Amino acid sequence: MCTPEHETVFWRDDFCRVIWVDDALYPGFCRVILNAHGKEMSDLPADQRRRLMDVVFTVELAVREVARPDKINLASLGNVVPHVHWHVIPRWADDVNFPDAIWAAARRVATPRMDVSALKDLLQARIQALLASPE
Repeated sequence: MCTPEHETVFWRDDFCRVIWVDDALYPGFCRVILNAHGKEMSDLPADQRRRLMDVVFTVELAVREVARPDKINLASLGNVVPHVHWHVIPRWADDVNFPDAIWAAARRVATPRMDVSALKDLLQARIQALLASPE
């Protein structure tokens, strides 16, 4: 994640970036990734932790507004990729894994949710607008 490849970047600055996760089961799934290498949130100074979480919460708000999920899951694991990043995952009560984590075994058959292409464009525009506006 230190050297991004094959990412659809919705927004970025010198500190972090927001990328689209192409997962038809969870349309609107995004990741917020620290640009510099860091293994744990507590490795960052307090001001950088706050700055990163401000972006995470802004992306959460945008996903809620655009995708209208029943719930949002925020996850920072790093077991496979030990680099500070946050998953912002829209969830629906009838999604294939609900109420379990998206990485769990499926409980039901997937049903098409929405036009992912249109959602992607709307979400990118909303994230850019929210992150461009002054606080």
